[in-house]
Amino acid sequence: MAIQLKAARVNANLTQKAAAKELKISKNSIINYETYKSKPSVELAKKIAQLYGMKVDDIIWSLAE
Repeated sequence: MAIQLKAARVNANLTQKAAAKELKISKNSIINYETYKSKPSVELAKKIAQLYGMKVDDIIWSLAE
């Protein structure tokens, strides 16, 4: 079952600021990914999924999915 990116972060008990710090990216990048204004690179998507304790295929990365 796919889960939206924001829900995945919340389920991992992370704030946007904490997730950004762990991933070494800006909080604005997290916001843009969660609101589907932009998509992370494949490598960053893998790191995000790992941080959130999920498989990359289980996270919804765009509104088109």
